Amino acid sequence: MFSKEAEDLLWGIARCLWSFGGLPATLVWDREGSLHAGGGRPTDAMAALCGQLKSDWYFCEARDPQAKGAVEKLQQYLETNFEPGRAFANPLDFQLQLDAWFEKANARTHRSLRCRPIDRLAEELSAMRALPGRELDLDRRFVMRVPPDPYLRFDTNDYSLDPGFVSRRVEVRVSQQRVTATVLDTGEIAASHERSFAKHRTITALEHARALKVLRGERRGFEVDVEQRSLAVYDALLA
Repeated sequence: MFSKEAEDLLWGIARCLWSFGGLPATLVWDREGSLHAGGGRPTDAMAALCGQLKSDWYFCEARDPQAKGAVEKLQQYLETNFEPGRAFANPLDFQLQLDAWFEKANARTHRSLRCRPIDRLAEELSAMRALPGRELDLDRRFVMRVPPDPYLRFDTNDYSLDPGFVSRRVEVRVSQQRVTATVLDTGEIAASHERSFAKHRTITALEHARALKVLRGERRGFEVDVEQRSLAVYDALLA
């Protein structure tokens, strides 16, 4: 994950579950701020996910280095065995390479387990419940009106909107891959961009830039007749 926002973390949890192919009775998590509301209670977003999955939750106790270490050890293993010497074209390429690496690593005999993790997973799946019939929809959605400067801001980045829809209301949908905007009353697409996880970027579609240039050129070329007062009037007042 490239974000610690609740929606992104929950998407990551759901992706892991669908990769496993089964649903555990309890989701165990450390005390991540966007998921843990304090006192072992989940945030509304985490509770909603567990409600949809019909799974319980458990947050590790504070100052529990053993539980935290189990998570951090895997992270360290990725940083020292997977990332060195690799190049990634984009976040999707990173994920695809990581998935392939996990398949290879889990098929090897684990020194501590003295078995292949893929065989242990098969045992776990026999005790897990079936996944829901379809994957969860965890995209962000909000409605906005296209401003005169046709851009929408999400997570510090500005994404261009079609300037032809200025003042129209659009529904913005943000997934892990794309940021799209749809005009509410007609269903027309006002924007469709690849989501950027970098910060403070301005992402402008070529067709939006061209349309905005044409509109601004038309406004500059629009002449308004303004009445000119005769200078004799001022001469009479000063006389």
